Amino acid sequence: MNRDSNNKIVLLRIRGDNKDFTGLVDLLDEVLRESDGDDHTFFAQFNKLDGESKVVVAYMNNIPAGCGAIKKYSEGIAEIKRMFVKPEFRGRGLGKNILKELELWAKELKYSECVLETGKKMEDAVRLYRKFRIRNY
Repeated sequence: MNRDSNNKIVLLRIRGDNKDFTGLVDLLDEVLRESDGDDHTFFAQFNKLDGESKVVVAYMNNIPAGCGAIKKYSEGIAEIKRMFVKPEFRGRGLGKNILKELELWAKELKYSECVLETGKKMEDAVRLYRKFRIRNY
């Protein structure tokens, strides 16, 4: 668990079947359905998580505000998946904190690098990922 007392952010590493995570993913899927349009069914097949996935949920003032996950992509490489911050919590550093926690967890799990992918239409995500730059260890 990671706390930032100034913003009352708590990051929890949890299971993928946690109701707070699944609720956030349902909201993310609504956003993606709208963003992807006719291509949603094609892109949705790549958004699946499995039992090996590691999930982080960010809470602000005890409210589930954002999430992300890592799963094995290939030998030694983790993929960052299901990154989402509710619109009302954006601009407070939650996405950056979630990415940092996922990167730390990947390092602890002995992954040598992380990859991520997003659509061009997800402009907020593209900006965050360009600023953050997932690093090799």
